[in-house]
Amino acid sequence: MLATANNCQLVVIDMQAKLLNAMDDAQRQQVVSRSGILLKAASLLDIPVLVTEQYPEGLGKTDNTLVESIEDVAVYEKTCFSCLGQSVFSKTVEQSARSQYILCGIEAHVCVLQTALELIAQGQEVFVVEDAVCSRSAQNKQNALQRIRQAGGIISNMESVIFEWLRDARHARFKEISSLIR
Repeated sequence: MLATANNCQLVVIDMQAKLLNAMDDAQRQQVVSRSGILLKAASLLDIPVLVTEQYPEGLGKTDNTLVESIEDVAVYEKTCFSCLGQSVFSKTVEQSARSQYILCGIEAHVCVLQTALELIAQGQEVFVVEDAVCSRSAQNKQNALQRIRQAGGIISNMESVIFEWLRDARHARFKEISSLIR
């Protein structure tokens, strides 16, 4: 199954300063960078973006380097681990005509995992961007990705998702978006 731009929503899960600071430096930089590229590409392709923040009073707001990429996007504050436990987020999913969800964020084995499994259980197509998710432990991340794959989710990567959105080098935005990756 391929991700299609006209059927996707990008979900950026809990990319907050205090959570990011708990991650390995290299992983943190990669996740922020790859998520930022996904956000820019989604914006250029008019793909809806959903952003969540886990207990922002204690963990802070979404990382500043991403905020510039997500202007005018609704942010869903939550205390539950699955994004679907947040009632407005859940209603947004229910009311959407789109059935593919591209997930990036942290932590892979908690909020990303629970969100993915609940979306899959609702019959949605879930793509987890492996190089745009992380956990404090690499083992926990791998376990989460394995569980999502076993449940029917697609484990992909940032470049694959973006080129699936584009589908063709003749796409009007191809040069602009491919330059984000270089």
